[in-house]
Amino acid sequence: MSENRPYALTIAGLDPSGGAGILADIKTFEQHKVAGFAIATANTIQTENKFYEIQWINLSFVIRSIETFFLTYKISVVKIGIVPSLHYLNRILSTIKLLSPTTQIVWDPVLKSTTKFEFLNVEDRLDLSKILSKIDLITPNYIEIEKLLPGFTKDHLWIENEISTAILLKGGHNLNEVGKDQLFLKNKIIDLFPTNKNCSEKHGSGCVLSSAIASNLALNQTIEAACQNAKTYIEKYLSSTSTLIGYHYV
Repeated sequence: MSENRPYALTIAGLDPSGGAGILADIKTFEQHKVAGFAIATANTIQTENKFYEIQWINLSFVIRSIETFFLTYKISVVKIGIVPSLHYLNRILSTIKLLSPTTQIVWDPVLKSTTKFEFLNVEDRLDLSKILSKIDLITPNYIEIEKLLPGFTKDHLWIENEISTAILLKGGHNLNEVGKDQLFLKNKIIDLFPTNKNCSEKHGSGCVLSSAIASNLALNQTIEAACQNAKTYIEKYLSSTSTLIGYHYV
């Protein structure tokens, strides 16, 4: 493994179709010339258009895996995908912060799969702000942001005082301007407009976008630049085929 490549770790589900989860993340890391590692939070039986079954990985096993990687490698960025509970997520975050406080963390809060299978039901909001304070960036879509932070799309100004994480609000479900993402930083909002009109829906596109952002952060880009460059990457991915499985391009 090249010493010139930064290390990134994905902690997410295993999708055997390769369109989503840790397989998609590793493909994305590789295209960005980032050395990628993976820890599975779940095994699934699914294709690009049907979801059949999930088996969650025991939390203690995941934690031991995280400890092993961080005690062996200098990991610049962690991308987190599906988790079964906020407690599960918080234990992962606390472990990472204890082992490497400077490692950046991107969470793609996948509440449901594109095939409508529900992964995480956000009920306990009391600890959510504490959990989010351990994360550098979250990448929800319009449906997910309303589940996580109800009312956010109507009045997001309160976020500067209550939430410390940056938010990339994906525009795939933006009924007014489809494809326009918005990056919410502490003191500003940045609009990211689409440039490719030939995009089509892809299984796991959120995984690819978040792992592209993580890759760019590992390459020492700012959050703004990482998100902008990842948008260019995901648009190439979304326009690569007319099917639900996309192809990765440099």
